[in-house]
Amino acid sequence: MPWRTPTKRHGALSERRTSSTDRAMTESIADLADRAMAHLNAGRFAEAATELEALLSQKPDLPDMWYNLGYAQRRLHRFEEALASYAQALDRGVADPQEVHLNRAVVLTGDLSRPDEAKEELGKALAIAPRYFPALLNLGGLHEDRGDREAAREAYAKALEIEPGDALVLTRLAVLSDIESADDTLVKRIEARIGAPSSTADDRADLGFALGQILDRLGDYDAAFAAYRAANQASAQVKTVNSFAYNRAAESAHTDRLIAAFDTPDTPDTPGGEEKPLFICGMYRSGSTLAEQILSRHSRVTMGGELDLVPTELIAAFDRYPEDAATAGRPKLAELRAAYLAELEKRFPGSDIVTDKRPANFRHIGLIKHVFPGAKIVDTLRDPIDNGLSIYFAHLGASAPYARDLDDIVHFYREYRRLMAHWQSLWPDDILGLDYDALVSDPEPHIRRLLDFAGLDFEEACLEPHKGEGTVRTLSAWQVRQPLYKKSSGRWRNYESHIAPLIEAFDKPN
Repeated sequence: MPWRTPTKRHGALSERRTSSTDRAMTESIADLADRAMAHLNAGRFAEAATELEALLSQKPDLPDMWYNLGYAQRRLHRFEEALASYAQALDRGVADPQEVHLNRAVVLTGDLSRPDEAKEELGKALAIAPRYFPALLNLGGLHEDRGDREAAREAYAKALEIEPGDALVLTRLAVLSDIESADDTLVKRIEARIGAPSSTADDRADLGFALGQILDRLGDYDAAFAAYRAANQASAQVKTVNSFAYNRAAESAHTDRLIAAFDTPDTPDTPGGEEKPLFICGMYRSGSTLAEQILSRHSRVTMGGELDLVPTELIAAFDRYPEDAATAGRPKLAELRAAYLAELEKRFPGSDIVTDKRPANFRHIGLIKHVFPGAKIVDTLRDPIDNGLSIYFAHLGASAPYARDLDDIVHFYREYRRLMAHWQSLWPDDILGLDYDALVSDPEPHIRRLLDFAGLDFEEACLEPHKGEGTVRTLSAWQVRQPLYKKSSGRWRNYESHIAPLIEAFDKPN
């Protein structure tokens, strides 16, 4: 679920002007502070951290600067150091300490997978400021991640009392509430907020997807599709740092480059053995969360969720990707392997096998197999029309610009399958296609096949993935907490008159 967190502060420096030595030191400290904030504001977090560390070594009693150092360290993935810096800010009497507790909670739940400690931090924030809206919002998100529907709804209801028109809170309540009619008060509030002059494109997108979900549950499919179409149009208008339009030619060219770069199953002799990460990838909304839940019920498996380690620890190491990655030698690949595993150990200490479930990693199987020659990869598959429709109905934002248009979804899906066919030709024994529709229709044989592929003995608990107690932070969080069901298969027929591009592309009969 989405989390909100503060960023940085401009802390004032106290000055003493009693001697020339004091003045020189104060000016030096002021210069360090100015440089640190300039780097921070420009997104140069490594430089900001260096300046802040130098500043605080000379003048440690600056709680706002400890706060800023924690922020920079978090952006650098130095999570334990960030927690320590935030603790320094608290110990030194930072103003508005509830913000610091909130930031600590975000690190603990989003980066270090320690939800119990995150909950404690949010409790401390709310003990200081009971009406602190971001803490209530994030507490609701934490309860959702952990599957506690009633606690989540209670936190969001309190947040809504403080910010009655907040689009995100209304959206989450819509997902969690049992709505029996389009005349429900919550539905009317959502519709009014969508039409309000003050609503931003982001608000209209959030609320539009929520409205579509409600109308779909009520069986008003024409109205639901209209709501989803409007939500996608609003999503296309949202401007963020990472937002861009989908470019079909660029996507196809990138697929060509990946295929050309990784054109042989031969990989450098990277030291390996039994691999700790187990990769799950595929299209969004294709059953990857369910696959991870099944595996995480096994006694040897820890659920990692949508880890960022492939992009941050592997891809980021190359100036020209994929070409440089494909020609990297054994020492470089061994270095990357060690960095990935070290980061995995930080987040999941003592774990045996950890799932890395990042759908977009299907692009990077060539690199994964170079770094982890023994890696097993689960590619989750689903009826392409149902898959495409589910993507269109999901608010994926800047991470999937193709999701806003049915024709773009068709193009992206075809590129995905083209690339997967290439990877399968290179490593046929190390990539398992897991069919979602077949899995929910007859679970046990497919679950046994999945466990056998992963080198795991069969355990009965894996047949009941909905009983897992781990944190789930995806759009599928609530579906995977229910017993396996088939109602998502063939869902596209409810929208047949609206989805001609999907039907024509994938040859489904009318």
